[in-house]
Amino acid sequence: METDPTATGDGASPEVLALAKVVARLRAEVADLEGLASATAVVERAKGVLMAREGFSADAAYEALVRDAALRSRTLMEQCWITLGGIRPRPAAVPPPPSAADGGPAPDAGDSVFSSDRYLIGHRAASGSRMLLARLAGALAGARTPDDVAEVLREALRGPLAVDGVMIYLNESGRLELVGHAGVEEALAAQWRDIPPVPGVAPLDVTTSGEPRWLDDPERDAETYRLIGSPERWRTRAWIPLPGKGPTAGSIGFFRRRAAPFGDADKDLLQRAVLLCGGALRAFEPSEAGQEDEEVAAVQAVLDTLPGSTLLLSPLRSPDGEVEDYRVEAAAPGAVDVAGRRGKELVGRRILETYPTVAGTALWQGYAEALETGTVYEGEPFEYQEAVGGVLETSVFSVRAARLGDRLVVSWIRHDTGEREIRRIATMGRLGNLGWAEWDLTTDTINWSEQVYTIFGRMPEQGPVTLEELPRYVVPDDLPTLADAVQRLLGEGAPVDQPFRVVTATGVRHLRIVAEAETDAAGTPVGVHGLFQDLTPLRDAELALLESERSVLLQRGMLRAERAIAAGLRSALLPVPEQSIDLVGLCVDVAYVPSDTGVNVGGDWYSAIELPDGSALFVVGDVAGHGLEAVGTMAQLRFTAKGMIVTGSALPDAMSRLNRLLMHTTTGLPATTATMIMMRYRPASRRMSWVRAGHLPPLLVRGGEARFLPLPEGPLLGASFDSAYVEETLDLEPGDHLLLYTDGLIEVPGEDIGEGLVRLAEAAVGAMGAGSPDALADLLSALHPARRDDVCVVDIHLPRHTAD
Repeated sequence: METDPTATGDGASPEVLALAKVVARLRAEVADLEGLASATAVVERAKGVLMAREGFSADAAYEALVRDAALRSRTLMEQCWITLGGIRPRPAAVPPPPSAADGGPAPDAGDSVFSSDRYLIGHRAASGSRMLLARLAGALAGARTPDDVAEVLREALRGPLAVDGVMIYLNESGRLELVGHAGVEEALAAQWRDIPPVPGVAPLDVTTSGEPRWLDDPERDAETYRLIGSPERWRTRAWIPLPGKGPTAGSIGFFRRRAAPFGDADKDLLQRAVLLCGGALRAFEPSEAGQEDEEVAAVQAVLDTLPGSTLLLSPLRSPDGEVEDYRVEAAAPGAVDVAGRRGKELVGRRILETYPTVAGTALWQGYAEALETGTVYEGEPFEYQEAVGGVLETSVFSVRAARLGDRLVVSWIRHDTGEREIRRIATMGRLGNLGWAEWDLTTDTINWSEQVYTIFGRMPEQGPVTLEELPRYVVPDDLPTLADAVQRLLGEGAPVDQPFRVVTATGVRHLRIVAEAETDAAGTPVGVHGLFQDLTPLRDAELALLESERSVLLQRGMLRAERAIAAGLRSALLPVPEQSIDLVGLCVDVAYVPSDTGVNVGGDWYSAIELPDGSALFVVGDVAGHGLEAVGTMAQLRFTAKGMIVTGSALPDAMSRLNRLLMHTTTGLPATTATMIMMRYRPASRRMSWVRAGHLPPLLVRGGEARFLPLPEGPLLGASFDSAYVEETLDLEPGDHLLLYTDGLIEVPGEDIGEGLVRLAEAAVGAMGAGSPDALADLLSALHPARRDDVCVVDIHLPRHTAD
């Protein structure tokens, strides 16, 4: 219980005592808030978790953390982090999901989105064409010449579309060159080997327009085009543009003896087949360098002797000099890419057309830097995917690139995943509370990692949850968004990242699925792989954190209110004059600079008043601490000191009584201390008498020099009942500046206070010795106080024109 300050007497006026009671009451109301505000953010979050989970109060939560840390020989911070990471839901609130044996109906998924038959390869319409394209893509990977490409097309399309002949043209500066054919006589091929840019030729028209031409009426078509081959033999023809960079790369013609026109499904299949040929045919284009030069031949000779995978790449530049692509000029016999292409099979291929997903990666940037600067690029291992046989194949490579003349020598190592990597993945899944899942849409095989069974609360012998069973687990409110994600993933082949909630035997769990589809050459999903992650602990921690943050914001608001009250109280008790004060012949300037950190107001203060006998009283003090308690103590000392001196007390006696007042006021409470300097100036003799209580020495600036006054005996207030205080005197001379200040003016954390005093003396000579009317402002500007604490400064100046 606080001691009533009115019990001390000691000359305090009634209004001062009444004000002290108000301050004491306000101080008691915010004491708990100051304790809470000093806790760290981690401790506050852990307390919030316990408050939300166990219903503890803030103090009880803190005591529980301290107690648990001591019982388990942990630090408080360790216990807090364990508390934040160990949140689990309360399982009793939510019943387990119904099983198939219960006979309960699954929630309506909406138009059979959760039906496996909708996505399995064997149940899809037109699955035959997709499988045909997959086989075609695999066969094209083994093509070695344009004639091989034509033969692969004819063989693949002979059965389903009755295609009997294929002709492949490439665009060479507006002219078409026949580079490959199958099922067409050599004489006919030789006749149409080169097509100049003339009108009335279907393959040239297709190359120019970029639109396919379907010719199924020879007599009518002959009126528009010069037909290749006998109309009696080839009753139906199709010319389809071959995509390329910039102008169309060429066209491919399909010939059949059947008189029936191509149907819509046939047209779609032919155009998809042509798309698959683009990358393969690019490798057979004539070299842009005209012919292999001697340098390339020399490099190839060296590569023929080397093991491993090494290539020589030539940059292909745009008209403005920018590198658009790279062409393989030479290859080591052991060079093998992800599709199985080896050695000379790689020569002539372009990087972006053969490996399109390399564009924009760190590897592509590394090539550019190596070519431009000559520095060797050695990249981190990265994954690369390529469609092989209609299915994406993934490999991990480490690549090195070095400049050779104006070309690049590129080598790589292919990494295989070993058992150690598999164990690491399993460990990471367990630690991250996530697991992998795969679904083969061709065989309808689902595989789960062990952690997914844990996440769903399902026994491994029950097997993975099927698509039809999944709605039984999902919270009904989340079914529409999850259905959309399933449709995007399995219906469209788009990757998904979707949060949803499931009901398990232990309660509602917050999950996240991140998955992508493997697609065939036609872009149709043939498999799915992805991750399930259990976000329940994180979600619970977020909720507890939000509650804790709300509590902290409330506390912070109350502390800001306290600061506003304290600042308003200080302003009312301690107004700072905006200009100099003329006091008994002295010019007095006062500056008060509040700290710029924290939410509390400090206890720095001053007093400068004229006494009834014509003398002047000057006081500067600093109460330890911040907030209303410091402001209240400041008010007690300021008004009590004034009252005692006004009533005739000597300076040492007044300081002793102030010490006893502070000792009695804090009885039974945490000790409060203060430092103070009290001065009395008599203008008749120009004599300044002064005492100090643990305060920093006054600074006298006289004749262009600065010195600190010798310190008389006087311990700080509130330290001991037996403190004694000794009075000293100083005779002022015209032009003198006497500086009283608090420690915030000179203290810098980590620096000896003596350095601050030296800095103050030097700055005072520059500011006070120049005779500036704004000497105090110049001093503060020169010192740039750190403002980690309040600053109070009083400059007492005896003007030079003072009469003797």
